[in-house]
Amino acid sequence: MSTHMASVSDPPHDPSGEPVTRTLLVIGGAEDKRRRVIVLKRFVRLAGGADSRIVVIPTASSMAEEAFEVYQSVFGRQRAQDVSVVNPASRQAAADPALIETIDAATGVFVTGGNQLKLGQLIVGTPLHDAITRAYHRGAVVGGTSAGASVLSQFMISMGEEGVAPRQRVSQLSAGLGLLPGVILDQHFGQRTRYARLLSLIAASPSLLGVGIDEDTAAEIVNERSMTVVGSGAVYVVDARSAVSDAHEARRDAPLMVSGAVVHSLPYGATFDLQAAQLTDFVEMHPEVAVVTSPTDVHDTANAAAALRR
Repeated sequence: MSTHMASVSDPPHDPSGEPVTRTLLVIGGAEDKRRRVIVLKRFVRLAGGADSRIVVIPTASSMAEEAFEVYQSVFGRQRAQDVSVVNPASRQAAADPALIETIDAATGVFVTGGNQLKLGQLIVGTPLHDAITRAYHRGAVVGGTSAGASVLSQFMISMGEEGVAPRQRVSQLSAGLGLLPGVILDQHFGQRTRYARLLSLIAASPSLLGVGIDEDTAAEIVNERSMTVVGSGAVYVVDARSAVSDAHEARRDAPLMVSGAVVHSLPYGATFDLQAAQLTDFVEMHPEVAVVTSPTDVHDTANAAAALRR
């Protein structure tokens, strides 16, 4: 079996002695909020349904209040009765005991889209970060969409050139929350043609897997290993462990040579082992395909908020 991912320790146990299941729901952005709501419905179910206590973190968004209102409404329509917000305005605010207490009581933590650098600057490495990690390890589902998806991994893409052909030194990694080791996450993947930046980063760090997630699609990851695809698009896994590349010597902005990378395209119903880097199951599903009408997270939030007020 491959050991390209960082080793994962034995899962913690709850007070009864049963192993705790750790679950991430990593969403590619622009998820359907008005019709079948497949992805967000799954988040509420994982958080406990009607008994869930969901905390929304809209810090990445430039429209944080509106973003919270959108998800509060959507989660409420899925029977979640307790939906609260945590939105620190600074790193100092991310140490507020009241915010920490809110996370400590949550059964689900949801990080919205926006600017992932803002998440890195305001949350990563703070007591709030520690609280999110505790929540995850005690069994609360942690979900993120768009920028909120990228920050869930140990290293997140903070900027990068889009396109098909990978180039040297045009993308950048920053520290993330570290809930998913050994993986680089990217979002809006097919819609924004982000193959180049993910492949360029994986070519330079072939011990990591690249996972690109389409819009209205989620990777449900259990115990940092078993990944199941949910939604109307696909999840792409890029494995460059056996590839040959000139990433160590290519000039800045030069096209990269990458030969032998393996790409997996996984639609709804596919289950994939992230440690073995192989498909483990596939049950064909036929979700309604969402119509994406807005190209940015700001527009998506504004359009969703307007629609929910009608």
